[in-house]
Amino acid sequence: MNNGNILKGPLGILLLIVSAGVAIAAFAYAMMDLMAVGHRSFNTSSQMPWGQPIATYLYFALASSGLGMIAALPLVFGFKQFYPLAKRSIYLAFIILISGMAVLAMELGHVFRMLWVMPLNMQIQSAMFWMGVFYIADLLFLLWKFQKMEGKEWDSKTSRQIGIASFLAVLLASGNLALIFGMMSMRPFWFDGLMPIYFYLTAVASGLAAVVFFTYLAYGFNRSAMPAPMRAMFAGSLPRLFAAVLGGTVLFIAVRAITGLYTNNPEIYLVWRDYLFASPVYQASLWLGIVVPFVIMLIAGLRANAGIQVLVSMAVFAGLFAERYFFVVGGQVVPLFRGTWEWGLIEYTPSLTEWALTIMGSAMLFALYAAGERFLNLSAMPDDLPAASGREATA
Repeated sequence: MNNGNILKGPLGILLLIVSAGVAIAAFAYAMMDLMAVGHRSFNTSSQMPWGQPIATYLYFALASSGLGMIAALPLVFGFKQFYPLAKRSIYLAFIILISGMAVLAMELGHVFRMLWVMPLNMQIQSAMFWMGVFYIADLLFLLWKFQKMEGKEWDSKTSRQIGIASFLAVLLASGNLALIFGMMSMRPFWFDGLMPIYFYLTAVASGLAAVVFFTYLAYGFNRSAMPAPMRAMFAGSLPRLFAAVLGGTVLFIAVRAITGLYTNNPEIYLVWRDYLFASPVYQASLWLGIVVPFVIMLIAGLRANAGIQVLVSMAVFAGLFAERYFFVVGGQVVPLFRGTWEWGLIEYTPSLTEWALTIMGSAMLFALYAAGERFLNLSAMPDDLPAASGREATA
């Protein structure tokens, strides 16, 4: 147990109580509204059936997948310098996915209907059926892998096999989630065979932002309180990886934007010109939440700074959440089957109930994380992992 972890003390209890209280209050408000008027409490419609709750689920599910991919670096591919992140990444992946599924269940209007609609109705030609199957498999493998870590089985044959299976489940789950959007030819803004690559890349960016922020939170945003191998990683390999992934994210968004602005398909062009780039919120989230953090992380003297890493992780949190929101809504703002000859975009603003679901999922995540830090040793790593020395160990 590391005494530098402040969430094992009173602050952890306070975070747990406050977060749980916020989650319960948001759930109660949303549930009462849904029971009273059903889906009319959402500002969605037949032309725009998916709103902010779906964007929230997408954000949480992909962040979970990204954390699973990060954990695979030491557990599957042998990059041992990332072992200090492995256990916390696995736990975060599990609780973020649980929080996202809670939001999705509430969005469906009937919690138990999700079990019938997705994994149990055996509609094997439906991508949503496979989304349920793969994400349930992902959850089970995450739990199994975490149990092995609790038993200090880091490199046993069984542990490695579970790690490989978990990594494959993550790839299948997030790739299939991308295909739910990418195969919709009636929604040209989403219709893209490269959508799985975009989801994988931005998933890792979300996962890195999550593990950086929550690790610093556990140690009171004080890197000197971390174990030596963890300090070395945060001063060296981790920020370089973060910079590379953000660079790929910027490149992919830029290519999509350029293609969208120069295409001769008005259903794509209108989204980019009249919805995305016409929105100050999208512009701010793109530049301040993704592009500027990438530029900062390119500068070696800045990316190794603990305070900068925390600020960048928070900015990327917000930027990628906005990216998910505008991605989901942007694919629907052109009227279905009328966009090529009927001008004008569908207007949508999330209702209070939709915001309540986003707050519920976020507060649920913080509550579960506070509980995990208090009752589990999320900073555990193999006993034979060498401590860093020199400049990186003292950074």
